[in-house]
Amino acid sequence: MTPDWRKPVGMLAILGLIAIWSIVIMSLSGVVGQWHWTLQFAFYLVAGIIWITPLKPLLRWMETGRWRA
Repeated sequence: MTPDWRKPVGMLAILGLIAIWSIVIMSLSGVVGQWHWTLQFAFYLVAGIIWITPLKPLLRWMETGRWRA
C-alpha cells in the first residue's frame, strides 16, 4: 500500500481551520468579555462546537477522495 497524499493535506487543513477559528474567536473576546457570564458561557460553548461542522466532509475527503457520500 502506498501512502495517500490526502491525509497529510487534510491534517494540515484541520490545523489551519483550528488556527483560523481560534484567532476569530480570540478577536471577539474583548466584546464577549463585557457580556454577562451566562451569555459568555453560551457563546464559547457554541463556538467550541461549531468548528467541528466542516470536519465531517473534510474527513470523508481524506478517506475516500470525495466530498459527498
